[in-house]
Amino acid sequence: MKQSFQKVSFRNTKLFPQSIKKPTAVLLILAASFLFGRGVAYVNYKTGSPYMQAMSGAVLSSENWGLGFGQEGSAPTGNVSAEELKKYDAYYVGDGNEKVIYLTFDAGYENGNTEAILDALKKHNVSATFFVVGHYLESAPELVKRMVKEGHTVGNHTYHHLDMSSISSKESFRKEMDDVSGLFEEITGTKLSMYYRPPQGKYSTENLKMAQEFGYHTFFWSLAYVDWYQDKQPTKEEAFHKLIGRIHPGAIVLLHSTSKTNAEILDELLTKWEELGYSFKTLADLTGESSS
Repeated sequence: MKQSFQKVSFRNTKLFPQSIKKPTAVLLILAASFLFGRGVAYVNYKTGSPYMQAMSGAVLSSENWGLGFGQEGSAPTGNVSAEELKKYDAYYVGDGNEKVIYLTFDAGYENGNTEAILDALKKHNVSATFFVVGHYLESAPELVKRMVKEGHTVGNHTYHHLDMSSISSKESFRKEMDDVSGLFEEITGTKLSMYYRPPQGKYSTENLKMAQEFGYHTFFWSLAYVDWYQDKQPTKEEAFHKLIGRIHPGAIVLLHSTSKTNAEILDELLTKWEELGYSFKTLADLTGESSS
């Protein structure tokens, strides 16, 4: 249906009475714009908005990891470049010239889906990385042992799943990390891999520096989807639309082990990725620590 648009002028709106001439109206508008701009600037200054911080040369205290997507099949851009992250031994994507996937899972708690995920990984001979929190170690030690036994990597997702960007104390930051590694070693008799994923993707430059100082590599992701709401799980079709449509060479994929959908589709998903010509490598391959 063809739409018609009405040209609006100040005179046929009720902003100004008919008696006000155009020059006067223009002056009023300019004055109002100036005052509005001053007001916005003041609010931005008081609230420390990103715009005012950028203008003043200040650095944001924290960020949420985010991605910008372009052409299907190509790697997204992060809100920090891969080159900048490498300064802090941090990664979000691998080599864009190689059809390789680095498969990772965030494991905050156990709800009966991890076994099916491990079964699918074993069937396809895929080694993944599980980023675990303290609660998972406490409540599902046998599954953690199985992860290790079947050749998976276990990384650090902090003990209490806090917003780590709000922690400025090195001692507090280190305790969140050490409590995970200590309990993991107690359960498995092996050392935790020095891989760290910031909870909720919240980070700061200081966080990255601290993790690096403590010997950790930090891992974000280049492909994920909304799979963590227990009462609103994505359908199989929705999951495949995102996970097949947005896969790309060098992808660091983040899935949640709590997702019923992930448990149900992983076998088929791995098959589909393999049919597209992808193979799987570990985060140790990405960092260069692997001898393979």
